[in-house]
Formats: sequence, structure tokens, C-alpha cells
Amino acid sequence: MSYNSISSYAAQTAAAAAAAASSASSSSAGAANSGLALTQSDFLQLLTTQLQNQDPTQPTNPSQFVNEFAALSEVSGITNISNSIGSLTGSMSSAQLLSGTNLIGHTVIASGSSAALAPGGSVTGAVSVPAGTSSLTVQVTDASGQLVDTFSVPATGTTTPFTWNGTTTSGAAAPAGVYNFSVAANGSGTQAALTPQMAYQVNSVTFDPTSNSLTLNTNGGPVPLSSVSQVM
Repeated sequence: MSYNSISSYAAQTAAAAAAAASSASSSSAGAANSGLALTQSDFLQLLTTQLQNQDPTQPTNPSQFVNEFAALSEVSGITNISNSIGSLTGSMSSAQLLSGTNLIGHTVIASGSSAALAPGGSVTGAVSVPAGTSSLTVQVTDASGQLVDTFSVPATGTTTPFTWNGTTTSGAAAPAGVYNFSVAANGSGTQAALTPQMAYQVNSVTFDPTSNSLTLNTNGGPVPLSSVSQVM
């Protein structure tokens, strides 16, 4: 084949390649506009078209194809990892929700300073006791902050439970409702305020997919699962 023939053929193949590239670009733009991603099959088809229409006098550098394949493999690998993480997150969320439903009907001990008193019932709580504590003073107030009852509990171990029998300082039964509790540790002539934990009855659970957190809906209000220290 003469030089002129080769040049003519090169011009024809270059034109064909330009047309194929233009068609591929239009297809890609249409796919982008329709919200579709370039698949591996589409990539291989474009690569085959590029090989078929390359200029024989200026063949494509083989290393360019290697780089293109490597880029495609990397993207495919990242996509697979992302899909796996998404699947794992979904499974963990389902497992957490299923675990939370097992708490329905149970009593949990969780951080909190208020609890509901049922008619004729009592309220149970607990508190972590610092070393040197001889006794605890528990104060009960109503929703308006009025003092309802005060009682003492001997300190027993590092965690001391306490129970309010639901009566006022006069011995009368307190009305049903939500009450607030504060606890002070007594020892060596001093008092120190402590953070109480209250007993709650779990009625239902709520899962938040945004934060992947589980909330227990109790008779004393919503309680985060992360604040629960004991299940009874």
C-alpha cells in the first residue's frame, strides 16, 4: 500500500473514530441526564469501538488501556465495598431493633431523675455510692418543685438501691403522676449530690435510622438505650 493510500485510510479511520466518540459522548450525556451510570459493559463497548477506529499510523498507547482498566477496576471495587457496607449497616440496624423489642415489658435501670408513680404503687431507683458514704438522703418533689417526701437509705456496696413507697411526709398516699428525685451522699459530716438512676417499664421502642440509635418508650418517658445500665 502506498503512502497516499495509508494517509487516505488514516483520514477515514480518524473520521470514523471522531464519529464514534461523538456518538459515545451523546450516549453518555443522555445516560447522565437520565440518572444512569456508565456500566462495565458500556465501558468495554466504548473501548472496543476505540480500538476498531484507531488511526493505524498513530495507534493508541497500550499503557493507556491498562490505566483505563485499572481505573474501572478501582471504581468497581469501591462500589462493591460501598454496597457491602450498606448491606452490613442494614443488617446491624435490623438486629438492634430486634434486640430492642425483646425489652418490651421489662423493667430497665437507666440514668434519670424523674419517674412515674402508678396509683397505689411505688418507685424504685439506684445510685452509685462513693467511698466513705454512710447513708443516702432521697428527696422527692412534684412537677411544680414542691417537696413531697424525704427519706434516708443506708449505703450498701458501690451501688445502693432505694424505693419510695409513694407516700408524702404526712404519710398520705401521693397522687399518681411523674415525680423528680434527688439523692445526696452523707459521710464524714458532708453531703455530696449524686446522679440517680430510675427504674422504667418499657412499653415500646423507636429506632432512628439517621443516627442508628434506639430509644425505649417507657412509663417515665423516652429513654436512650445507651443510658440503660441494667435490665430486670
